[in-house]
Amino acid sequence: MFEKYTADDRVLRSEAFVKDELEHNLIHMISRFEDSLKIKSVDDQLIFTQSKGYNPWLWVSRELESDQWKLRIEDLVQHVKGTAFPGITAEPSTARLFAESFCEGRETSFHTKMILVSYHCQVLIKPENVDGNLLQANEEHSEIIAEFMAGFSEDAFGMPATPQNFLSMAEEAARSGHLYLWMVKDTPVSMAKIAHRSVSHGRINEVYTPRAYRKRGYASATVAEICEMLLRENVTPMLYADAKNPDSNKVYQSIGFVEKGKMAEIKFD
Repeated sequence: MFEKYTADDRVLRSEAFVKDELEHNLIHMISRFEDSLKIKSVDDQLIFTQSKGYNPWLWVSRELESDQWKLRIEDLVQHVKGTAFPGITAEPSTARLFAESFCEGRETSFHTKMILVSYHCQVLIKPENVDGNLLQANEEHSEIIAEFMAGFSEDAFGMPATPQNFLSMAEEAARSGHLYLWMVKDTPVSMAKIAHRSVSHGRINEVYTPRAYRKRGYASATVAEICEMLLRENVTPMLYADAKNPDSNKVYQSIGFVEKGKMAEIKFD
């Protein structure tokens, strides 16, 4: 009933998955990692993929009837029951059913860590009268990027972070050519990154502005300029936002992002 798939498998181009691929966009990226776990149902109605150490992502086709949807998830749990996972990320009802079935009979409970709202921007609304300009980061910016990454981590996870711990990641991000800074008089005041491009979408993440520079439109301007670049490439900008962070959700909505769906990030205790 299940088999391995490859990064160019037809399931990733199937009509059923394409309908849901925006919410499940990360599946494209994970599927391209050579050492990732990649499982699909033989009828292309389910995808289960994991990068080692991280939550697996699960997609189940909405074309399935309710009883078939439930049976497919329970069969998947039996198929992977010998493997340990830190949690599961999927559409909320799918994630919960997988978690309930996976934890049944184990000394394991689960909790919802985060609800991710998926957004896409097809009609951009550029903010006006924001001072500064967008700059593609380079290795000269590694230290400030590390500071921003530490701040982003602290905001997202509530844990104090040291910039030095992010320096190697910052250097890699700067070399990638995909990280951008908003500059005001040669001072970086905000950042965002194009994390991944699929055929149809460009995913933006690591949007961060230090507290001293917030409420001035810098994040909106940064993301809007990146969106304009992606739209010129004929790919739709998309991103995920924490449902519990009203400020970031308002920022994205103000520049034209529209909610497409929600994903639940569940952790096993």
